[in-house]
Amino acid sequence: MLALGFFFLLRPGEYARTTNPDSTPFRLQDIHLRVGQTRLPHLRCSFHDLHHANFVCLEFTNQKNGVRGELIGLGQSGDPEFCPVAAIINRIIHLRQHHAPPNTPLYSYFTRTWEAVTTTSLTSILRQAALTSGPALGITPQDISVRSLRATGATSLLCAQVDTDRIRLLGRWRSDEMLRYLHVQAYPVVADLAPTMLQHGDFHLIPNQPLGLPDQLGENGGL
Repeated sequence: MLALGFFFLLRPGEYARTTNPDSTPFRLQDIHLRVGQTRLPHLRCSFHDLHHANFVCLEFTNQKNGVRGELIGLGQSGDPEFCPVAAIINRIIHLRQHHAPPNTPLYSYFTRTWEAVTTTSLTSILRQAALTSGPALGITPQDISVRSLRATGATSLLCAQVDTDRIRLLGRWRSDEMLRYLHVQAYPVVADLAPTMLQHGDFHLIPNQPLGLPDQLGENGGL
């Protein structure tokens, strides 16, 4: 579930049980699996065939922040475990092994009874990880919650110089609200800004056009 939240830039209530009554999680029937351009019937195909999938989509059916019938899809990450396709396949296999109906939320799992992955449990797991790895990165457990995954996924894309329009499409941001999630102090984003400004600071203005800087125009006391 952590992989799904990170890679798909999901809101917590879409992949974990929460106390928010308005949350609408993705369900087993909302999955679309593909091998190239061929769709796999994930509710009835063999488990062997499931492992051939290399692309996965989630369909918005009743999520309030998505367009009904819209799909968001991702390919494999290249990591055998932390991968959106592998995570979905693992969910399908577990749910089918325990005869879950198609409308079962993806966060469900079976031990002796049906249980649910909760936002609280995911936050606890992330904070335990922060106890181990966080000090070297300047991160404390209190800095982390399950809501961090959406921001972390978006920031990772920004650091990879992915166009912000593509990030907005994946995260379903309809305005510049997305910018609140992108940590502009992420080192890869800002590390080369100063030399870039210096290298490209040699330019000419259009003739007779003022600079437009208040102090240079004599406003606010001048220079």
